[in-house]
Amino acid sequence: MDLELAGRRVLVTAGTKGIGGAVVELFRAQGARVMATARTRPDGFPVEEFVAADLTTPEGCATVAQAVKGRLGGVDVIVHVLGGSSAPAGGFAALGETEWHKELDLNLFPAVRLDRALLPGMLSQGAGVIIHVTSIQHKLPLPESTTAYAAAKAALTTYSKSLSKEVTPKGIRVMRVTPGWVETEAAVAMAERLAEDAGTDYEGGKQIIMKALGGIPLGRPSKPAEVANLIAFLASPRAAAITGTEYVIDGGTIPTA
Repeated sequence: MDLELAGRRVLVTAGTKGIGGAVVELFRAQGARVMATARTRPDGFPVEEFVAADLTTPEGCATVAQAVKGRLGGVDVIVHVLGGSSAPAGGFAALGETEWHKELDLNLFPAVRLDRALLPGMLSQGAGVIIHVTSIQHKLPLPESTTAYAAAKAALTTYSKSLSKEVTPKGIRVMRVTPGWVETEAAVAMAERLAEDAGTDYEGGKQIIMKALGGIPLGRPSKPAEVANLIAFLASPRAAAITGTEYVIDGGTIPTA
């Protein structure tokens, strides 16, 4: 299917691996002009299509916004993939001021800052798409280890919905894509680590994770490319009537509609 993305100027955060890497690859295959950003540039990644920055800081976000304006002349699609958690296990008592700020700085503020910097250009052209990648954790937090991450993603979800109500009448579509467990490089490493601790193989490690999530009816995690397919469709003109809503891609993990 031609998604009519050729020539579109696209920014993808965390665009070198996992979901972000899959999004970059797919948009490029569709003929879009894609700029990816991450802390460091992997070997072989085209310099002209990448900007190194720490998006957990205001300065890093400003660097990326300036690169988008300077190299692409503006942006038509922003895909906010950046996110994750480094908080320790141990429930609420293990989360001090530092841990809470780290989760917000990684999962909320980069999107807020980049939107604030790049939305004026979208508004002036009267068109654009913003996609915030959240997580099913904002609906199904794991108290042992993801309270702060889940809360940050919930904040991103609410911010995204409010932004959509403000800018959709001005031609900017804003949506949320909410993955469950995705088999990224980090997820594979975690499953392998759990498998080693439990004396089992990789498939056994995957089962440990799925059990912790309450089960995945599909029987497996999603693939990064599957999430990218959804994102690319939503960003395309074929989804022109879709805005302000959330699309869950979790293999049926969330047990309610």
